[in-house]
Amino acid sequence: MFKPLAAVSLLALLFSQAAMAENVTVEELQDGLNHPWALAFLPDNQGMLITERSGELRRWQAGKGLSAPLKGVPEVWTRSQGGLLDVVLAPDFAESRRVWLSYTRGEPDGRGGAAVGYGRLSEDYQQLSDFREVIRQQPGLSGGANLGTRMAFDGSGNLFIAFGDNFQAEKAQDLNALQGKIVRLKADGSIPPDNPLVGKAGARPEIWTWGMRNPQGLALNPWTRQMWESEHGPRGGDEVNILRKGANYGWPLATWGIDYSGAKVPGSKGGEVEGTLQPIWYWKVSPAISGMAFYNSDRFSQWKNSLFIGALKEKNLIRLSLNGERVVDQQRLLEDRGERIRDVRVGPDGWLYLLTDESDGKLLRVGLAP
Repeated sequence: MFKPLAAVSLLALLFSQAAMAENVTVEELQDGLNHPWALAFLPDNQGMLITERSGELRRWQAGKGLSAPLKGVPEVWTRSQGGLLDVVLAPDFAESRRVWLSYTRGEPDGRGGAAVGYGRLSEDYQQLSDFREVIRQQPGLSGGANLGTRMAFDGSGNLFIAFGDNFQAEKAQDLNALQGKIVRLKADGSIPPDNPLVGKAGARPEIWTWGMRNPQGLALNPWTRQMWESEHGPRGGDEVNILRKGANYGWPLATWGIDYSGAKVPGSKGGEVEGTLQPIWYWKVSPAISGMAFYNSDRFSQWKNSLFIGALKEKNLIRLSLNGERVVDQQRLLEDRGERIRDVRVGPDGWLYLLTDESDGKLLRVGLAP
């Protein structure tokens, strides 16, 4: 998925990228986080909220550091990839104080699934009250893998939620299950009447798209106002998708990866399958991509029109250069640090903020030297 450039322009591009990589600056703002998973910026310079997979939600402030765990967070199922996961603020947070969380819930049979809900953040930032679970994969079918659960609001106040297939690939094509789906809800948790499967027998009306495997990134493109998603393939086939209403993204019928055994994915018909939508970018060898963010700030003009994605297995930060809906180049940053990057966000100040997925996880601030 790489379009060759002319030799002269390619050489110039390589020199430019090398210079940019040398100018990248990294500041460690916080350590001692227990497998941090996501962050959300609070307005009015009040810092940020950070989730830890072990079940804690904390507030971090410059000059003050990390708070004690906030009260009122739902109990979570912490097996393997499960736990407290994403956090986003409602678009009307200034009035509602509403904070959305994604997390995992256990089942009596020992398996689990993803859930999403919201609570009201107190004025002193110390607790959530009146927490309400809005949607849940039920039954949960995961032994701890492929839970997904990234969240993002679009420009119209709708919440998109990315659910993994629970390592039950066939469920991604089952329209009566939430496994392997992107769902779309109103800001109050109700179902928008223009969702593509509303009124269709045997289908969940919350569904926006299906055929996803294990979504790890979800972000609204600031230039096109379309929602983009990134997800893990099996062995190879990590991909980036633009989410089109009512589209089938193919998993497990269509995949550019192979099974962990080295054989063909059971049920796969190849990389391109009629009736399914292709990713706009994929990696034949998986970096194990994670959270992602579009860069649209004037602080570092060299990064404009970029999509940043963390990599867990490769332990680096990927920068995809965009031309409209096309990826025209990719670059690897922070390879020398050897840290699993779990989340990537662009701060109100134009800096990149990253979380590293370690038992001694870090909050990093990344930019370019003058």
